[in-house]
Amino acid sequence: MNSSVPAHNSARDVGLFVTCTVDLFRPSAGFAAIKLLEDAGCKVSVPPSQTCCGQPAYNSGDTKDAKSIARAVIEAFEAFDYVVAPSGSCAGMLRLHYPALFKGDPAWAERAEKLGQKSFELTSFLTDICGVTSVNVTLEASVTYHDSCSSYREMNVKSQPRKLLETVSGLTLTELEDQESCCGFGGLFSVKYDDISARIVGRKTDDVKATGASLLVGGDMGCLMNIAGRLKREGQNVEVRHVAEVLAGMTDTAPIGGSGGD
Repeated sequence: MNSSVPAHNSARDVGLFVTCTVDLFRPSAGFAAIKLLEDAGCKVSVPPSQTCCGQPAYNSGDTKDAKSIARAVIEAFEAFDYVVAPSGSCAGMLRLHYPALFKGDPAWAERAEKLGQKSFELTSFLTDICGVTSVNVTLEASVTYHDSCSSYREMNVKSQPRKLLETVSGLTLTELEDQESCCGFGGLFSVKYDDISARIVGRKTDDVKATGASLLVGGDMGCLMNIAGRLKREGQNVEVRHVAEVLAGMTDTAPIGGSGGD
């Protein structure tokens, strides 16, 4: 899809799509996203009427409910210049799947397409649209990064978070050996196929441990909660955080899932 975004010199008017998992489990990632966007010169709003992106219904084949939810999201966000989500999964739903969902619908197809064109994952928006090249943050930590399937495969997010993490003073980034492998979450996949999901995340945590990193970061809360839960069950002392928290210098909260060794 070609992007069609406003070109003007005034502050970018951004609607933050918070996501369900950030809202319910990790509000600090949402506040970090707001800080990063405001530091980049954006005017940020969080529409109170926003709800789920509709991905669980969509992935279950429940097109009727997915469309109903999507219409509400479109109405809540279509007035903004941009829609930004601290999640490649939700951003991908808005950008790629909404247009597909309403294809051929004369009342909603164009509106869905326009929303999709201006919807972005957080780190890609900061680097590709706002031109952010560095952050003024210090964190003494050995870090590894998990690429979610949606961010990497749907939204082409790969270099953007790494470019920003590399500017964090004191941070050492060590890559996972198998960067492109799934963590086993996959939304409903982990519910329907829990045994397979457990084996997949086990391979992922083995990969994390092999890096020797003390901190795992990523851009999708579903993946991060899945990996953090497995690390905790294994008794591993590896912290897990959303990349926005690290880039915003907001790492004073407890890590996702609590301390790894509990």
